[in-house]
Amino acid sequence: MKELNKKIIMGLYESMLLIRRSEETLIRLHPEQKMKTPFHLYIGQEAIASGICFSMNKKDLVFSYHRSHGHYLAKGGNIKKFFAEMYNKSTGCSGGKGGSMHLIDTSVGHMGSSSIVAGSIPIAVGAALALKKNNKKNVVVSFFGDGSVDEGVLYESFNFSSLHNLNIIFVCEDNELSVNTPISERRAKDNMVQRANSFGIISKKLNGNNVIEIYKNFKKIRNEQLVKSGPYFLECKTYRHKGHIGIDDDLIDKIRTREYLERWKKKCPIKYLKKKLLKNKITSIKDLVLLEKKIEKIIIEADKFGRTSPLPKKQDLLKGVFA
Repeated sequence: MKELNKKIIMGLYESMLLIRRSEETLIRLHPEQKMKTPFHLYIGQEAIASGICFSMNKKDLVFSYHRSHGHYLAKGGNIKKFFAEMYNKSTGCSGGKGGSMHLIDTSVGHMGSSSIVAGSIPIAVGAALALKKNNKKNVVVSFFGDGSVDEGVLYESFNFSSLHNLNIIFVCEDNELSVNTPISERRAKDNMVQRANSFGIISKKLNGNNVIEIYKNFKKIRNEQLVKSGPYFLECKTYRHKGHIGIDDDLIDKIRTREYLERWKKKCPIKYLKKKLLKNKITSIKDLVLLEKKIEKIIIEADKFGRTSPLPKKQDLLKGVFA
């Protein structure tokens, strides 16, 4: 931590906290039944999105999947439009038509999320190819869950990216479960790093709950890509605190037990960094309280914007629909 300045470390913490508090607000408001979109919550995985997106610029592109709240907010997506989309309002980032699984804010380089498992991966590869053909060094990041590892299009994307030396970083957020099916029941070997390596892609497994580790590795990769183009693969080990979908814990005997969930909660990325911040005297309890209040105000205003925005009009139903 000592080699990173205070601004970076506090920026990473604030990014994670914004994601966490935003989703906790969704959980609290869900019983009102005014938000009709289903949620795939990101709580517990915040270090991955924040560690990667924090140092990206607006021209760097992110493609996401159904668990996309963290990527959207970490990339700088408009939070008022985020909440409006949760209420399916016309002022939402997808005009109220997409809901939780289809978020987009191209103004900051968040190019969209897809509910189709592995659906956005080849699109991200296409964007990376376009950047290369236009002689641009911007990076493309493709986020996906470990369920996408079971889809053939991932390996086609690996192969194409390697053949054309594209500046794309594939990021697998490995939370051990595809819905509620563990890796051991889906793959003969838990060897994603080796699989990506077989395509000539430089690959690494990271602690997905350590935002500093993720940030440092991402920066190193980007510096290498600026010198020599080529794809990378990062497998980030983590665990979601909530169920696959909705606000419940989804406890299942022998698959997702309370004991195992609590063990992962002790590894909470936000609590971990907060402890480091205070131990190294990078900040104080007083300053952290002020930060909490700042984020609370942002979320209250965003929620109010979403609640009071108008619903989409009937005549706009087919606008933006091409297939």
